[in-house]
Amino acid sequence: MIRTAAAAAALATVTTACTAGTPSPEPRPTRLGAVRLVAYTSCDDLLSGLREHAARSVTPYGLQNGMPVAALAKEARTTAKADTSEHSTTNVHEAGVDEPDVVKTDGDRVITVKDGVLRVIDTATQKVTGSLRLTNGDGVRGVPADLLLSGDRALVLMRGGDIMYKAVDFVRPGETKYVLVDLSGAPKVLSTIKPQGSYVDARMVGSTVKLVTRSQPDIAFPEYEQDVSESERLKANQETVRRAPAEAWLPKIEITDAAGTIRRESVTCERVSHPADYSGTSLLTVHTIDLARGVTASGTDPITLAADGDTVYGTGTSLYVAGTPHRWMPLPPPPRPLDDTPATRPRPLPSQGVAPAEEPTPTQPQPTPIEPTSAQSTSTEPPPTEPTPTEPSPSPTVPPEETEIHRFDLSSPGAPSYVASTKVPGRLLNQYSLSEYDGHLRIATTLNSPDGRTSSSTVYVLDATTMARTGEVGGLGKGERIYSVRFIGPVGYCVTFKQVDPLYTLDLRDPAAPKVTGELKITGYSAYLHPAGEGRLIGIGQEASEKGRTLGTQVSLFDVGDPAAPRRLSQLFQKDSGSAAEWDPHAFLYWPKTGLAVVPLTAQNESGALVLKIDDSGITRRGLIQHSGDPSGIQRAMVIGDALWTLSYEGIQVNDAATLAERSWIPLR
Repeated sequence: MIRTAAAAAALATVTTACTAGTPSPEPRPTRLGAVRLVAYTSCDDLLSGLREHAARSVTPYGLQNGMPVAALAKEARTTAKADTSEHSTTNVHEAGVDEPDVVKTDGDRVITVKDGVLRVIDTATQKVTGSLRLTNGDGVRGVPADLLLSGDRALVLMRGGDIMYKAVDFVRPGETKYVLVDLSGAPKVLSTIKPQGSYVDARMVGSTVKLVTRSQPDIAFPEYEQDVSESERLKANQETVRRAPAEAWLPKIEITDAAGTIRRESVTCERVSHPADYSGTSLLTVHTIDLARGVTASGTDPITLAADGDTVYGTGTSLYVAGTPHRWMPLPPPPRPLDDTPATRPRPLPSQGVAPAEEPTPTQPQPTPIEPTSAQSTSTEPPPTEPTPTEPSPSPTVPPEETEIHRFDLSSPGAPSYVASTKVPGRLLNQYSLSEYDGHLRIATTLNSPDGRTSSSTVYVLDATTMARTGEVGGLGKGERIYSVRFIGPVGYCVTFKQVDPLYTLDLRDPAAPKVTGELKITGYSAYLHPAGEGRLIGIGQEASEKGRTLGTQVSLFDVGDPAAPRRLSQLFQKDSGSAAEWDPHAFLYWPKTGLAVVPLTAQNESGALVLKIDDSGITRRGLIQHSGDPSGIQRAMVIGDALWTLSYEGIQVNDAATLAERSWIPLR
């Protein structure tokens, strides 16, 4: 029962979701100054601190940072080939900072991993020229994996899921496996790294990759009979934590070289730090791998922070990890819908981005709050299976919404160094809510009131060196929440939504006095914003009725040349449809040279890759690319020379970029 409730709460509140109804008190922002990061001086110091903080955080059901522990279960090329085709790359947040994706290309080759098999495709012949199975056993389908590519080296990031795949030696649920592959000839494994914990994200600058994993202490708690009270369980669990050795917290790493030799290491105590405020139940570890050099004697050179986080943002010199400490806590139930229909039902995650036919639900990747469980209900009538209480159970205390941000300095070779940590009120939407510019970090969050009936969004400006707050601008979208953010140099753009879509333009030139300079109200919303040249911004999201009911995918072209008067120049609307680009920016392709844009589309009548031309005159539909047998599964699009390549689960199709005529089909199964 407890695990079920925790899992439901986790599903409902992974990221911010709020609705608004009758007026209620505004959420009160709290002043949370910069938090200095403190390194442990010895293993004794580490053990004392982690034990005590974890003992405070332990519950009758184990260590709980949102969910019980049991439920979480050849050298690089120095110059490019002269004949390399002009090509697009992964759509990333910051130029020069690569992000893992399901497919990569250098113009000569396309590399992808499907079902545990890495394949290399020659772009000239459009044939698979090499393959490498990265898992043992057959029948492995749907293995999650991403890629990073530098010269003749690929790093495959494989993460365990909730399914035990039919493989002899794969990745158990919650585990992570990094595989370094040599592509200079027939693909071969150079090394395999299995860090303790779950994969969070990675960023690559040049050929150096920083990988972030999250782990929890490896502590075995006693098993209890049903008649043992919660207070007794809690006391016993606290004692168990206080007896746990340092090894229980120190993250482990297993490295296997090309010859099959295995070495096992742990992060040392002096490479673990902590913020002033921490729970002792979560640890973030940053691993460093230079793809050009491979895994050396220093291994992954890991450093660890006793903190939690789930959002990674990187620049050329900084790595940020952010998260909401109580991200699993359920938000209050949503109020009645705007059109006074019966109370909304719990909404599942969107399937292929299709907009629901009846619910006024934005097709964001995160779910909205679920209805209260029996433990959260305000009704005086108990569930039929529970004893009748003498009085209603008190509502659980909801901790304040706040986001922790930790900064690591990447300016020197080797392992990063900690800089500082801080907190701001509210929750992040995603990594695009963060942006470093001219020595400052901008961060946009939405803060919900305790009853969930109202919300407001704020952009904070922090000194990147000290993480101290220098300025803020709030009051964005009162009663709404953030649906997309984009910072471009000293300007910011923020979209909030409930019934209409206010697109706010922000002047961030003065870090101490950021301000709103313009606002555009239109129906629907943009879930992803993409720069499209001087004074232009592309928005991808959903059109909606005046009451906020989503109607289908819309692509908008905004003129933001005048920050005081943003306006929409053009709109393309596809009824009853959705796009993965709304929540996955990697799915969107924009090729400025020709104005070509590709948006994956799932619709009731037609699905595939929607090909557009976007220029100053507006948005023009050019056609729809479909894959035989898998029209709705197109995940990515790439421009390579004069061809448009599209990837789906079944294979890769090559079309003429000018005429969209099909050239070839490359099966991946």
